Amino acid sequence: MIVKKADRKTLQASSTTIVYEYPFPDKDLSMAIITINGRYPDKGRTLNEKSKEIIYVISGSGKVLIEDEVFEVSEGDQVFVPNNVKFHYRDCKNMTVAVPTTPAFDPAQHKFVD
Repeated sequence: MIVKKADRKTLQASSTTIVYEYPFPDKDLSMAIITINGRYPDKGRTLNEKSKEIIYVISGSGKVLIEDEVFEVSEGDQVFVPNNVKFHYRDCKNMTVAVPTTPAFDPAQHKFVD
C-alpha cells in the first residue's frame, strides 16, 4: 500500500507546528511528519495515553523534554517516547521529524497537560 503526498492530511497544530498525517488503514501503526519552529505545545506538555512514539529528526534541531529528561536533538537522532508519559518540544529551529506511533494515533488519546 502507498499513501501519496496528495493524500496526507494537514493540521496546523499550533502557531509553531504543522502536522502531516498519512492515513494508513492499519490500526497497529501510523505515521506523521511534523515541522516545529519554536515550542510545542505552546504551554504545558502533551501525552499519548495509548501509543508509543519514535521521534526521528529529519532536519533542524531542538530539544525534546520527556518527564524530567532533556534531549538535545538534530538531524539523524531518534528519541523514544513511551505511552502515557508527559513530553514537549522546545527551542526547535526549523525541525522536521518523522513520528511513527504504535498502536495507530488517535486524537482522542492525545492529551494536553500542565
